[in-house]
Amino acid sequence: MFDFGIKDIIDIILVALLLYYIYKLMKESSSANLFSGLLLFIVAWILVSQVFEMRMLGGIFDKLVNVGSLALIVLFQEEIRNFFSTIGRQRNNKLLNLFRRTKESEKIHRSDIIPIVMACMSMGKQKVGALIVIERESNLKEISDSGENIDAVVSQRLIENIFFKNSPLHDGAMVISHKRIKAAGCILPVAHDSDIPKALGLRHRAGLGISQKTDCIAIIVSEETGGISIAQNGQFSLRLSAEELESRLSEALEEK
Repeated sequence: MFDFGIKDIIDIILVALLLYYIYKLMKESSSANLFSGLLLFIVAWILVSQVFEMRMLGGIFDKLVNVGSLALIVLFQEEIRNFFSTIGRQRNNKLLNLFRRTKESEKIHRSDIIPIVMACMSMGKQKVGALIVIERESNLKEISDSGENIDAVVSQRLIENIFFKNSPLHDGAMVISHKRIKAAGCILPVAHDSDIPKALGLRHRAGLGISQKTDCIAIIVSEETGGISIAQNGQFSLRLSAEELESRLSEALEEK
């Protein structure tokens, strides 16, 4: 007799939630169709091997699964990396937060945010494009190393000078870490999501791309419209005012 209890219901719910979470991550990285095809293959494999018990076809499926598991790791290596990275970034994990101690000297205060906000507003009025990435928990050393080392105190004038149209570093991204401008002219990974509005250019895609791979907060100033946007956790907040920008930065950096 088939025994079906509470444990089985919980098991089904957990598997469903896991599949949904994986599908959501795949969708963000434009791999949803690939994941759907893989899911259909798994369902077919279970039906052939476990339900209908077809030995010959089931044996072929078993061999494909054994060989295909390694191929999937290679195929989905970026998604797998993002999956575990996202789990590690969850702020609601109280256990991990017990081991995270931010030194008083490294805490972000309002006085550290104001120069960034003022620089962005000034560049927005002049329609000077800019891309500023602020480090949080995820280490951005690899990104910083792709640009020119600066290692200077954050100031409005320095930010505006770096992104001045004739500056050799204005096309890249600026990385701010531990209340200092670490580097400029940095290269960021570009998001290829199909649902990004056509009006948003390469800077926005780069800002979204780094926010998908790390827990940083990226500030984008549009060269075409002068609008100020934020990319965080793979999501955009567009057309922010000075007050909204300051508030969002304060909230994000105080979570650190």
